[in-house]
Amino acid sequence: MVWVYKGFDWQRELPRILAIDVRWVTVAVIADILVYCCQGWRWSLLLSPLARVPAWRSIQAVYIGLFANEILPLRTGEVIRSYLQSKWAGLPFSVVISSAVIERLFDGIWLILGFYTITYFVTLPALLVEGGRLLAVVLFTLTLLLGVAVFTKHRAHAAFAQSRWKEKLWHVIEGLHNMGNSQSFYASFALSFVYLALQVVPVYALIKGYGLDLSIGAAVVVLVILRIGSIPPQAPGNVGSFQALTKLGLMLLGVQSDVATGFATVLFFAVTVPLWLGGFVALALTGMKLSDLHRDAHTRPGTVQVEPQP
Repeated sequence: MVWVYKGFDWQRELPRILAIDVRWVTVAVIADILVYCCQGWRWSLLLSPLARVPAWRSIQAVYIGLFANEILPLRTGEVIRSYLQSKWAGLPFSVVISSAVIERLFDGIWLILGFYTITYFVTLPALLVEGGRLLAVVLFTLTLLLGVAVFTKHRAHAAFAQSRWKEKLWHVIEGLHNMGNSQSFYASFALSFVYLALQVVPVYALIKGYGLDLSIGAAVVVLVILRIGSIPPQAPGNVGSFQALTKLGLMLLGVQSDVATGFATVLFFAVTVPLWLGGFVALALTGMKLSDLHRDAHTRPGTVQVEPQP
């Protein structure tokens, strides 16, 4: 945050921020909502071989998880949303958390493809390049492990036969095998591209609304830098890193520092405020407090009941 706002001329840039075309802001907000609706739909598809999970229920869990990420550090919301889904769908927590890992694997594959595509058009900082390479190695390793569980279930079972956690591991392997051998698995992978593409829309809409002379390709560059840079666990809501990475992406495209800072500020609030509101409503529908969910998800995910709301 210090780097982003050091020397920022609020007097000059604030009128430009306030003059942004509201129509483009509306497009950005609607697209951002659709992003998480798409994520919920994908999650339901992924889990469909194991249980019937309504898309609206997955969307609710996703929004609660996102809301938790805005308040709690280290992306605790990923655990909380998986905990809720396991209770609502009647599935083992370990299986549901594995499905969330598969989601991130899908996202990572599409993100890496996008990352190496933009390197042909923009020279990225060495730290981001090294981060991209590390992510590629991690994704390759996870893909191999997933392939073992999906296509050689019995060998995977034999490998963990002597483990003290063999029963839980077998639940995970069985779940991965069933998910990976269904058509919905590949549909979920394809939907992951839509999920990532929808995230470009808010960036491009605000580029237009802010009056920047940049193409949709520039929006892709900013998004990929933002997502790659946001992978390590960070402060709640990615405050600071979100603005810094957005500013960095725009400056690499030739945008002046103050203009890039103003745009990063607008983008942060345009995609975050709807998330706060949606997450608050989704949490209120459960009748529980976030602190209770945080405690239960981390201490006893198999015992506390959360009743679905009508």
